[in-house]
Amino acid sequence: MHIQMQLSTLVSLSSFACLASLASFSEASKWSEDWPFSGLQTFAKLPFHRCLVEPTEFDIAIIGVPFDTAVTFRPGARFGPQAIRRASQRQNELRGFNVRAGINPYQDWATVVDCGDVPVTPMDNQLALKQMNEAYKELLATPQEERWPQQSPAPPRLMTLGGDHSVILLALRALHAHYGPIAVVHLDSHLDTWSPSSYPSYWHSNTSEFTHGSMLWLAAREGLLATGHCVHAGIRTRISGNGWDDYKEDDRVGFHRIHADEMMDLTPRGVARKIKNLIPKGMPVYLSVDIDVLDPSAAPGTGTVEPGGWLTRELIAVLRNLEDLPLVGADVVEVSPPFDHADVTAMAAAQVAYEIVTSMVKTPLKGNLKGGQFFASTNE
Repeated sequence: MHIQMQLSTLVSLSSFACLASLASFSEASKWSEDWPFSGLQTFAKLPFHRCLVEPTEFDIAIIGVPFDTAVTFRPGARFGPQAIRRASQRQNELRGFNVRAGINPYQDWATVVDCGDVPVTPMDNQLALKQMNEAYKELLATPQEERWPQQSPAPPRLMTLGGDHSVILLALRALHAHYGPIAVVHLDSHLDTWSPSSYPSYWHSNTSEFTHGSMLWLAAREGLLATGHCVHAGIRTRISGNGWDDYKEDDRVGFHRIHADEMMDLTPRGVARKIKNLIPKGMPVYLSVDIDVLDPSAAPGTGTVEPGGWLTRELIAVLRNLEDLPLVGADVVEVSPPFDHADVTAMAAAQVAYEIVTSMVKTPLKGNLKGGQFFASTNE
């Protein structure tokens, strides 16, 4: 009887302790969880900070640039950042482990946040350029925690959600101030190195040269690119005139080309290897993904579709094989929700952003900055 009373007391105490613990747990988490279809829509449900208003420390930031007034065909990419965030809602830090990389980018060493959008005017491209220039400069100047002593700290890294593809010019301008010339890996169906003279017109203005098809030509003219170490992959567009003038201009700008149909012979691993062979070890790399690199069957929601593109599976495989590049910044652009179906384009873009952020976390920048030039990157 005495033993039974002792056991009963122990069970009661244990039950009380469990209930107290459960009550404490419940109070702390009663309303803290969201479903993919509930809550505010930051990218992957990451913490939200208005970084341009209230500067905060971060290692990697998602930044939306809802700008599309430099397009030459279908508009709508200004709604891209919202759509990509909405499509990322099944990602979160509790379900973010990347099997191929062996890490959860949202629970690793890096502080990853969503900095919201740059409030870009749609009414004046000259003013919009100024706004985007200032925003990128301020974000890259954000102070960082010193993680690796005796290493010159690199600026934080930005994963841009476009917006049309012209936004890359402003990112490269800001990055050039820290790193010097940058190797651009440009995954796209179009060259985007067209000289403004490729768009002959009687009418001109201060910003008429600035389009989503000329921005890499402008970047080369400004000395932002590591000439000879930049590459397009996924190219399949028609070119101008009755010859090879566009390709000759592309050569002068300093790009190599990998055409979309080379994927059939090279495989994603071969495409990635060809890209990496063009970039010296340690050179800073900017990775730019125009969603129209995908076939229209996989990404109909974009402004300038071109048949014969890659599948989403192939694009993701290429990105995964580029994970050891020292990425100093990246973007995924040209998602135009008005032309999308069932959010398939936005979901592809959200996966692209997740893969790139994973690679940034897996390959931290631990090199030295010297005279504006980046020298090395070391994997964890």
